[in-house]
Amino acid sequence: MPTALITGITGQDGSYLAELLLDKGYRVVGIVRRSSTTPYERIGHLIDRVELVSADLLDQTSLTDVVSECRPDEIYNLAAQSFVQTSWSQPVLTGEFTALGVTRMLEAMKKAAPKARFYQASSSEMFGKVHESPQRESTPFYPRSPYGVAKVYGHWITVNYRESFGLYAVSGILFNHESPRRGLEFVTRKVTDAAARIKLGQLKELRIGNLEARRDWGYAGDYVEAMWLMLQQAQPDDYVVGTGQTWSVRQLCEIAFQCVGLDYRDYVVQDQRFFRPAEVDLLVADASKVRAKLGWEPKVTFQKLVEMMVAADLERHSARD
Repeated sequence: MPTALITGITGQDGSYLAELLLDKGYRVVGIVRRSSTTPYERIGHLIDRVELVSADLLDQTSLTDVVSECRPDEIYNLAAQSFVQTSWSQPVLTGEFTALGVTRMLEAMKKAAPKARFYQASSSEMFGKVHESPQRESTPFYPRSPYGVAKVYGHWITVNYRESFGLYAVSGILFNHESPRRGLEFVTRKVTDAAARIKLGQLKELRIGNLEARRDWGYAGDYVEAMWLMLQQAQPDDYVVGTGQTWSVRQLCEIAFQCVGLDYRDYVVQDQRFFRPAEVDLLVADASKVRAKLGWEPKVTFQKLVEMMVAADLERHSARD
């Protein structure tokens, strides 16, 4: 039974990845931060099947101790301060978790489990002000937020440890991936949740930022399979993961409100307060490498994804009435 260690197991991606690995017969160990609360909502159904251990990306000793004790075959570093908007108000903390946290995990692996395989969660936000479209592995980075800058550091330190110390360390440059488990602060979930609440009479309008920003959105449950596949290859390499299709926030609103029989134009209000200081206008993946080398394909369409999210939010809010 192989052992996988996951940072960020309580997040969207961590919960889907834990499910996938458990189904494949892995022993799954998840790192959680010691806290006065237990935010285990996304993994509540898995709590009896995974092992949770306490450590912190800000604390080198705790990470090294956990790696030494659980002796993982695979390490998935998914934990980060992952909300772009928050990175503007907390840039230093974002750097500590999202950039230096990667180095601490790599150091822990180098010292305590150098034969393990390491996955780093890189991001399409690294491309930012894009130099070419679609974006591929060789596209230059031009991040447009403290989050994007921190992710660039995490990406390159992973490459550096691979080349300097011979570690099996890869980065998945994942484009936006969503699900019913997405945090409410993210635009997709903000829209689907609002559509459900407006339909149920619990909300009157949705205030949102740039409706013309375009993203390559896929389903998180599909994308964790790509993470796993990257660590099953003979040689470590980095891969862009996305659908190759792009949708605007306006189209997201249109589809979500159509799911509940409403016209988004009657409820969605553009609000300058929600615009980014430096906008990323268009992100779209060239995922030809991950398709050709790993045989990975997205299974859930954008429309189906939005329908899935709206249905889950309707069910959640209906249950509270």
